[in-house]
Amino acid sequence: MNSSDPSEQPAADGGGRNAAATPSGSFDWVPWLIPLLLAGLIWLNNPLAAIVVGAALSLTIDRPALKQGGLYGKLGLQTAIVLVGFNLDAQTMWQVSRDYAPLIAIYVLATLGAGLALGRVLKVDSILAQLISAGTAICGGTAIATLSPILKARADQMALALAIVFALNMLALVVFPIVGTALDMSQFQFGLWSALAVHDTSSVVATAAVYGAEAAAVAATLKLGRTLWLIPFALAFSMTAGTKGAKIRLPAFILFFILASIIGSLARVQLGAPDSLFNVAQLVSKALIVLALFFIGLECTRASMRQLRGSVVWLALILWGCVVPLTLLVALRLG
Repeated sequence: MNSSDPSEQPAADGGGRNAAATPSGSFDWVPWLIPLLLAGLIWLNNPLAAIVVGAALSLTIDRPALKQGGLYGKLGLQTAIVLVGFNLDAQTMWQVSRDYAPLIAIYVLATLGAGLALGRVLKVDSILAQLISAGTAICGGTAIATLSPILKARADQMALALAIVFALNMLALVVFPIVGTALDMSQFQFGLWSALAVHDTSSVVATAAVYGAEAAAVAATLKLGRTLWLIPFALAFSMTAGTKGAKIRLPAFILFFILASIIGSLARVQLGAPDSLFNVAQLVSKALIVLALFFIGLECTRASMRQLRGSVVWLALILWGCVVPLTLLVALRLG
């Protein structure tokens, strides 16, 4: 089993884009502006503002603003998630995961089935329908990157599926906290909603973190249950497609998140570690989320937006449009 996570790259065109050259003789002010923006955003501690400012800058200049920006965003979010683990009680995390395992199973199976059925109704290419359905049901880009070689998807099909997931992740980051505040949702309710309705693991935690630290902890815990469904589905898709030797790509940072929870619990209970240590981890996690969302915003380019077209986009929108309100109702009732 391969624990690498190439799919959590926020944008379909990747984080390794080379910065476009500025016109000869002109002064490139963007590299000087980025540190100033980051300093201000971290001081404000506003993740929502970070992604909006990053996207606005990228769309305005219409060129790569930073080399490896997507990679920085991915690593920042993953590190932040691991730091969230230090503040979780491992026993509580296990209890919550066990209690909500049936709900997650129902969600995953129902969403995947609905997506495949809707894909047939809309006459979407079968490979794209499977990628979008699995990405919505399980874990976004990770599921797409894992299933693409199994289904023998072309590079353009994988890129389109990732672009759609990236766009929906950004929409969730902006809209979900506004809805949560308007409905006066509790931290647990919002964490549960994010864990069910948002695609990628990193984006689940980032969305919940905008709402609060407790929501982020709940979301990270419950999203783990969704992500683990990738293992049986990858095996099932392999048998259906007749693909041998398929690699299952589980994000390595999820394993570190679990390990951090265990270490944090032992340090707190057995060693009597001071609360200040865990407070520092929480502050660093918040700063990294702000930084990461700014870099993710930079990946929102005019070119990536132009990829969003065709019946597969309607499939993703309709499926997610059903998932979001239904999971919201479930979260409000159970929370």
